[in-house]
Amino acid sequence: MARRRLRGIGITLLAIGIGWLGLAHWLAPADAQGAHVAVLGIDGPIDAVSARYLARGLGAASGDGAALVVVELDTPGGRLDSTRDMVEAILESRAPVAVYVSPAGARAASAGTFIAAAANVAAMAPATNIGAASPVGSSGENLEGTLARKVNEDTRAFIRALAERRGRNAEALEETVTLARAYSASEALALGIVDLIAADLDDLLARVDGRTVETAAGTVTLRTAGAPVRRIGMTLPERFLAAIANPNIAFLLLSLGGLALMAEFFSPGAFGPGIAGVIMLVLAFVALGQLPVNWVGVGLILFAMALFYFELQAPGVGVFGAGGLAAFLLGAFLLFGGFFQSPDVPEPSVGVSRWLIGATGAALLAALLGMYALLRQGGASDAHVSASAGGLEGERGVALSAFGASGGTVRVGEREWPATTEEGERVEEGQAVRVVAVYGGGVLKVSGRRAGAGPRARRSPAAVLRALLRR
Repeated sequence: MARRRLRGIGITLLAIGIGWLGLAHWLAPADAQGAHVAVLGIDGPIDAVSARYLARGLGAASGDGAALVVVELDTPGGRLDSTRDMVEAILESRAPVAVYVSPAGARAASAGTFIAAAANVAAMAPATNIGAASPVGSSGENLEGTLARKVNEDTRAFIRALAERRGRNAEALEETVTLARAYSASEALALGIVDLIAADLDDLLARVDGRTVETAAGTVTLRTAGAPVRRIGMTLPERFLAAIANPNIAFLLLSLGGLALMAEFFSPGAFGPGIAGVIMLVLAFVALGQLPVNWVGVGLILFAMALFYFELQAPGVGVFGAGGLAAFLLGAFLLFGGFFQSPDVPEPSVGVSRWLIGATGAALLAALLGMYALLRQGGASDAHVSASAGGLEGERGVALSAFGASGGTVRVGEREWPATTEEGERVEEGQAVRVVAVYGGGVLKVSGRRAGAGPRARRSPAAVLRALLRR
């Protein structure tokens, strides 16, 4: 009964969590319609989450009739595929878009240069910088040979097309790609890379008032002086995704989720580890969906969990344990990045911390060694327990909990014993049972529906450990 209640509580909590995330998405604050200025904030690397947030914000602002959408930008760069998605969203926006590199000390580096170049209005706060948009390899190295020419030509054409579309200095923007040039706010203004320098948001809105810009909806004259400002923030699911879309967090969720499921398979009926494992694995795959994951690494980590489970079923040999540890470490190193293909345009380096990989591997090794020691202790105590349980075949007792083949507890004579039943049979709490066999370690095989003696069976090491942990 207790296990059924625990399972019911776990399922209820899981349903509440999923419902809460959905409700948070649908109940995200919606800006009222009217002539206003919508403000979005992007502070950090450019990735799939920020691209999705920008697209949603631009769509909401356009639908609400915003006179202008201001994107406050501070980024070191990011993924080129997400950058292209953001550029497309800006170019296709029906509402005018201004990218404002702010606050003072902020930067629009690398991918941020393309985003600023795509805007109807590109503005910078004092003491900010823009540029250094040269593509590099996945580990930050310089590209060479044909790949370097291919990537440079692609990104040069990309930045040049944006400059021509918005009437900006194409040559100066190209040099951010070909020569990795970066410019201060005053240099960018003098070269025609940006349109203006604004001290703050109010200054920006005052200075763009009356400008005429081209949007996907046609020519628009900006009326922003004195317009109310409404911020469009990330929804709770977007903030949650931004938090877990981290290589180290995704790795931990995947590892801990696999271990929790392994614990559930090792000791079925507990439900707690299984529910926690499923939740962590779901979150891990959601996080991996936002990152440049190598699915070979994911497969190796999950394969390692299976090997650990087999090792616990037959410990002492060590082949499964050693293989599982090797597969786990290799999968962790291969989890991110393209090791088996060369992308047309290399992306920024993404990987799991080597310190975290080493610490997790050491913890797994220590856990395996601890289980070996525990099983040896259980083996030593099995002889004594088996001797006292050997004469119990045919004796009657009572079930102290409801259980099936996964195991429970019975009282026979003056002692409580770990017990199991035949596959498919279940006894209820308080039900009379008869001992039909005694397994190694003093685990009783009981039946509530027949009194015939069953065959003696060798108990698996996993069952030894489960019985030892129950005592």
